[in-house]
Amino acid sequence: MKKIVFTLSAFLLAITTQAQTLISIELKGSETQAALAAQFRNIANNAVDLYKITYTTTDVFNEADTASGLIVVPRRDEVYSYPRLVFQHGTVASRTDVPSNLQGGYEAGLFFGGLGYVTLLPDFLGLGTSRGLHPYVHAESEASAAIDMLHALDEFAEEVDVIVNDQLFITGYSQGGHAAMALHKAIEDGVADFPVTAAAPMSGPYSISGVMRERMTESEETYFFPAYVHFTIVSYNYVYGLYDDIGEVFKPPYVPLLQQFLDEEINLNGLNDRLISALIQNNGAVVPKFMLQDSIVNAVLSDDMHPMNVALRDNDLFDWTPQAPTRLYYCMADDQVPFENSVVAADAIRANNAPNFDAIDVDMTADHGQCVEPAIIATALFFGQFWDVSLVANREPIPSRLIPAFPNPTTGLVQLEGVSDIAAVEVYNAQGQRLRVQVLPTNTNQIDLSVFPAGTYTLKFLLPEGVGVSRVVKR
Repeated sequence: MKKIVFTLSAFLLAITTQAQTLISIELKGSETQAALAAQFRNIANNAVDLYKITYTTTDVFNEADTASGLIVVPRRDEVYSYPRLVFQHGTVASRTDVPSNLQGGYEAGLFFGGLGYVTLLPDFLGLGTSRGLHPYVHAESEASAAIDMLHALDEFAEEVDVIVNDQLFITGYSQGGHAAMALHKAIEDGVADFPVTAAAPMSGPYSISGVMRERMTESEETYFFPAYVHFTIVSYNYVYGLYDDIGEVFKPPYVPLLQQFLDEEINLNGLNDRLISALIQNNGAVVPKFMLQDSIVNAVLSDDMHPMNVALRDNDLFDWTPQAPTRLYYCMADDQVPFENSVVAADAIRANNAPNFDAIDVDMTADHGQCVEPAIIATALFFGQFWDVSLVANREPIPSRLIPAFPNPTTGLVQLEGVSDIAAVEVYNAQGQRLRVQVLPTNTNQIDLSVFPAGTYTLKFLLPEGVGVSRVVKR
């Protein structure tokens, strides 16, 4: 038995240790080039495969978490090297309404994948497989979810046999416009080493402490999306700890509705409908500030250093100087994200002398929903100036197989999905150090990690059909 252990150990140890970020891959479906062309006005050059991935990340409290997202891979008969594109999705209704479940605006991934971009659509923290409350329009976590997904891409590309080149394009719509700007800024601030080829945030709330605060606390204009105001405040409380009780901020008639949302008994659309009805009943108008305690409104308006104002400013994304070519696309008749967000950002970025920048109203009569199509088409045309692919030949097949493990994160025992017989396993920590090699009984698909401290682990195991790898977060 010892000899067998040594032999299997030597074999598994020979497998190249890779980045400790990718956990699982699931093929969600495929679309032909003809189907995409029919869906997108004949704007499609490739078929695509759609994969849900999970990967390690950290939450807003710097604790290990498992995030999810969708990757759309272009496919042709020939083998090409494709650019990377991150599409940051807009506001979604619930934890499950996300790209990795083929919801939450995933169609944008089909569009860009069909054009020839390996397209990444992160689900964001607190959505998909990630735990906790979604930190809505929180710039740092919007960026980190995408950055960690980009780190996972290299290993994903090897697993599914696709080649990506060094180009990186960044875009997103609505909340995703804010998230796209956050990702671009974080990368150019040195948070990650991914040079940006071009970026095009679309219709995002970049002026959180200015334009959006005015809509929250000052404006008496009708605004039929009061749930956005609520979601922003409770998400910033989640991150920054602004209040002890929800009743400190919101008036009593609205607290039960907000609590239902926080308890995930209703989704964001349901909350919005109920808030509209309550505002009309109690105040005669759908004006968000009527939901807020007068004491909070007065404090925010009179004290520039009030914790709420500090949190709002922390998530502004307009006063900086992008170095990569950048376009802001928006529509002046936007009824959800006021167009002034883009104007404020454009004025500041131009004043900072950004080298290749413009902001464009793509349809001055379009509302938020109607603005999506012209903004995405404008983005595709802009990115097309830089897009590059190259033909590749003589690729070697990839011998290993990435296997999902669950539950993930785990407190101890994990089970491998779709596997019935593991011959042997090696356990590596995040630093690539081998911690255990073990030959397992026959007909086993479970591994016990309870003896190991909290952290991220790579499991390399020998199956009857070859080699498998899993990524597991241990709490």
